[in-house]
Amino acid sequence: MKKTFTLLTIVTSIAVLFAACKSGTSTAPVSHEDTVGFAAFQQMKLQQEQEAAAALYAKSMAANNTAAKKSASKSGSMSSSSTNNAEVAKKKGMSKSAKYAIIGGTGGAVLGAVINKRNRVAGGVIGGVLGGGLGYGIGRKQDKKDGRF
Repeated sequence: MKKTFTLLTIVTSIAVLFAACKSGTSTAPVSHEDTVGFAAFQQMKLQQEQEAAAALYAKSMAANNTAAKKSASKSGSMSSSSTNNAEVAKKKGMSKSAKYAIIGGTGGAVLGAVINKRNRVAGGVIGGVLGGGLGYGIGRKQDKKDGRF
């Protein structure tokens, strides 16, 4: 009876752990306090880039006006200036394959140690390896479904 109750308790706790580790997408905006002034730095950098682009544009417009005045025979003069701002990709955090491998390895180690009473260390190692591999496989499948890989 004790073995059954212990096994049932462990299986239930692992099921709760898997249910709690689901990463749901929340639509609520998350705000973080800027402690090192990174937002102010980004704002200053953006302002400097805009000023540099405006100065470059003004310089090119002045050069086009003087070139047009010097040569009346040339009718078309074209100049364009563009600034490309690279978007920084947001980190997505830990992949599901890594997360599930950690959870599976931990759960497998606990179950292996409980099941193998003669040599708990060997049971824990074997259970951890098997659980980690199984968790990785499940997480990899989820990552592929989400388009991460």
